Amino acid sequence: MPSIDMPLEKCREYKPELNRQPDFDSFWSTTLTESAHQPLAAEFIPYDLSFKGLKAYKVFFDGFKGGRIAGHYVRPDTKTKVPGLAIYHGYSGRAPRPVEMLHWAHAGIAVLSMDCRGQNGDSIDGATYEGHHSGWMTQGIRNPSNYYYRYVYADAVRALDLLASREEVDATRLAVTGISQGGGLSLAVAALSNKLKFCWPDIPFLCDFRRAVAISPQLPYLEIGNFLKQYHQLEEQTFKTLSYFDCMNLAPRIKAHTVITVGMQDDICPPSGIFGAYNHIPHSNKQILTYPYHKHDVTYDQTEMRYKMITDALQ
Repeated sequence: MPSIDMPLEKCREYKPELNRQPDFDSFWSTTLTESAHQPLAAEFIPYDLSFKGLKAYKVFFDGFKGGRIAGHYVRPDTKTKVPGLAIYHGYSGRAPRPVEMLHWAHAGIAVLSMDCRGQNGDSIDGATYEGHHSGWMTQGIRNPSNYYYRYVYADAVRALDLLASREEVDATRLAVTGISQGGGLSLAVAALSNKLKFCWPDIPFLCDFRRAVAISPQLPYLEIGNFLKQYHQLEEQTFKTLSYFDCMNLAPRIKAHTVITVGMQDDICPPSGIFGAYNHIPHSNKQILTYPYHKHDVTYDQTEMRYKMITDALQ
């Protein structure tokens, strides 16, 4: 365990006070209502791939309040309804592509991945942010209504809505998963959508911002610290903005069965911050899997367990 964080027994007890703003719930209600009234305008463009018993598509849909979001979709070629899975990717990465999702589709699951706007996939960010700072963590950070992750969280919910709307998908059997940023987005979607049956975030980012920024020496949280070095007078406003997007503050809204993994030597997404979010999930249908010698990584054994638990949960 690195000296920057708590031992496991302290992490299990760590449940900081929520720092929600008074309008937290109305902020998200307004955001989700605006998003729901915005057409998806989805396109599914078939891939020329020789998948036996499967169909694959490049996907585009309109992002929240602008931009065009890209992704990939692979589904069993069947007339029976199948469960659905949405996958979100890590910070500065891109969505898994069709060949990388075959194992899910072969298990009888329709799987949709999403490129986060403006990152290294094909999604276009149509938002304009006040000020310009390095990375995505501080884009629009002076105002929660214009903060980058307001758009990304809403996009991620829209991706799940798109998946649920497919005629071949059983909308009562939906799951989300992702690693790091993708894990944080999975938690956010589980909190902001009532459609989910199962949520599996690996080593999730975007949890307990105040603690993570204070103790993580690594990017992406370091982007916020670097911003505050230049604009120390904006510290209060910065953490006020972040409080709307902190998965710790969103966690009490989560109802889906949730399994979270955490590397106890992770100095990118500190374990205590992940426990801070996990310990605020209100129901008992949850589990946290701890890996004492792991940093910010996911092993084959974890990948296999994720596959088995998601496929079992969606039967």
